[in-house]
Formats: sequence, C-alpha cells, structure tokens
Amino acid sequence: MPSPPPAPIRPWRVQRRFSIPYHDLDVLDHLNHAAYFVYMETLRCDYYLPLVGGGLDPTHLDIIIAEASCRYLAPVPYAAELVGEVTPAAPPGRTSFTLLYRFTRPDSGTITARGRTVVVCYDYGKNAKKEIPADRRAVLERDAVDPATEGW
Repeated sequence: MPSPPPAPIRPWRVQRRFSIPYHDLDVLDHLNHAAYFVYMETLRCDYYLPLVGGGLDPTHLDIIIAEASCRYLAPVPYAAELVGEVTPAAPPGRTSFTLLYRFTRPDSGTITARGRTVVVCYDYGKNAKKEIPADRRAVLERDAVDPATEGW
C-alpha cells in the first residue's frame, strides 16, 4: 500500500524563493550546508526590517545573533528552487526572540532544511541588549508558532 501524501504545510507570513546557483554547490554536487545561513539572513531581514521602520535599510537593524543552527534533511541539486520561510517561535523573551526557518522544494513538497536563530535586541549606542519594543513584540506574538510543531 502506498504511503499517504504528506500533510499540507501551513505557509508562514514571510516567504522567498531561492534558485540554487552553481557557486552554492559543494563537492557532492548539492547545496552546501553553509549557504542556508546566508538564505536565513536574507529571510530574517525580509521579516524584521519592516518591523523596525525605515524601509529595507539594514542600517536600521537593532539586533544581533546569539545562536544559529540548521538541520539538513534532504539534498538540493543545482538549479533547483527552494521556498524559504521565516516566522518567530513562541514565546518571545524580554530582550530576545527565536526565529524559525523552513526550506521546501515546491516541486515535491520536501522539506530540505529547518533553521533556528536566537535574536537579541541590541542598542549599539550603549553597546548593550535592550527590551523588545512593544510594537514589535505584538507582531512577534501574532506570527509565532510552537517550535515543537516544527521539529524543535
């Protein structure tokens, strides 16, 4: 008896398509593990910059990354397309929050990787962490998912 199809994945608020370029391949002829961290950085900016205001200017960022990890689940060949997504994990802390990342092959629905970053709100003028502003906290709480439902 064939396996049932995978359950449909609920899309997250912020998505971006990535086409795998040749320079992101490794010696095994598939997407190099380090490339996911660059894709996660792009997704993080896609999600967070609109919350800060000032358009898409990265000089407005008031965050630093305290931790980053990625779980590699399936190989991705040259010229494949990935859909990358980002959303916060519930609940945010006082000065930090966690972002989750998911990468899926749209042609098969295969999840190829899951990522996670711990993000700290930071006052660069004072060289110290700061509380998450209330307006951003409200958005983080609205968009948050339970990390256990995403394999964390």
